[in-house]
Amino acid sequence: MTNRFTQYILIAMALGIVMGSLVFNYLPDSRVEIAADVNLIAMLFLRLIKMIIAPLVFATLVGGIAHMGSGSKLGRIFAKTMGWFVSASFISLLLGLVMVNLLQPGANFPGTLPAAGQSTGLPVSAFSIEKFLTHLIPTSIADAMAQNEILQIVIFAVFFAVAMGAMPERSKPMLQLIDDLGHIMLKVTGYVMLFAPLAVWAAIMATVSKNGLGVLWKLIVFMGGFYLSLAILWGILVVVGFIVIGPRYSHLLRLIREPLMIAFSTASSEAAYPKTLEGLNRFGASSRISSFVLPLGYSFNLDGTMMYCTFASIFIAQTYHIEMSLGTQLAMLATLMITSKGVAGVPRASLVVIASTLSQFNIPEAGLLMIMGIDTFLDMGRSATNVIGNSLATAVVAKWEGELAPEHELGPDDVVPGDMIPGEIPALGHG
Repeated sequence: MTNRFTQYILIAMALGIVMGSLVFNYLPDSRVEIAADVNLIAMLFLRLIKMIIAPLVFATLVGGIAHMGSGSKLGRIFAKTMGWFVSASFISLLLGLVMVNLLQPGANFPGTLPAAGQSTGLPVSAFSIEKFLTHLIPTSIADAMAQNEILQIVIFAVFFAVAMGAMPERSKPMLQLIDDLGHIMLKVTGYVMLFAPLAVWAAIMATVSKNGLGVLWKLIVFMGGFYLSLAILWGILVVVGFIVIGPRYSHLLRLIREPLMIAFSTASSEAAYPKTLEGLNRFGASSRISSFVLPLGYSFNLDGTMMYCTFASIFIAQTYHIEMSLGTQLAMLATLMITSKGVAGVPRASLVVIASTLSQFNIPEAGLLMIMGIDTFLDMGRSATNVIGNSLATAVVAKWEGELAPEHELGPDDVVPGDMIPGEIPALGHG
């Protein structure tokens, strides 16, 4: 089934490109309407994903933490996780900085530059330390779940699970209920993912129908440099994976190929969350670890987005012939390291981060208008990279904690949707 599903995704992507190109070239007067109609299918799929994310994250996270045992273990896992996230973010930002200086994609930009004072319409004031800190704490868990604020759900779930651990006898019935809820939500996830190939076809076709493939040639040097940089980042992640985890890391890469393709084709890391969680559990990562590290990664470990921030920021400076010393560029890197962590839940987060940073370094924010038209094509690569980065982070933390089961020997807490039979739902997270 896994191999067939992968084939369905690839076929859907190819059909989307072909049909989108035909619409763009032969139905120019209707392509916007057709793109909107087809995109509705992709949007419905993303809404299905959003429908299951909050209860899935809450149930698996609470169940996992409650079975961890002592609070010191949770603190140790959190410290290791955040240490990895900060290191990975720094490497990603630094790689983007190095590559954009080596390739110089904006040095001889052939197009017309937007007027320096032109507005992008992006909420550049979206970030501040105060807003970030207040955003961490939900005013209501119901509101956090309604808005799919993953970071806020994580905060509440941690408090809830720790409180359950402090009352082991009273919490037994509740824990059993949450365990059952987690497995039911995983089963629902299996049903939702059946629609993934259709959504992939719709997302690709809508994008190509509206923009065509010709739009890519206008910024081919920028896009080529960015995807080359992504390829190098993938290479670094793969090498680190083999160093830390060993040869079996190739098995994880095979297991996450489906979420990689889903993230790439829909330009959404969130759409790949359920399949990524499934792949990690199949790989042998304890659900206690994967259900804790993966949601945090969606807020703090977006490797592809990090690299894009430095690459795009310096590219815009190059197009306007703004000289930036090494010290200034390193200061920009430090700024991006902080601001990029503070826009969880902000729409078009990477563009907002870049816009906010450009204004601090006297670089015209209007430069973003050059690349906003191809941002969906760029977001495809960013989203897929975020998936592989978070998968690696989860597997590494599981290895460090001794909770990575030997290959093909999953523990009782590592049940995934394809393994479950209705009416035979096992308890989540023993040990």
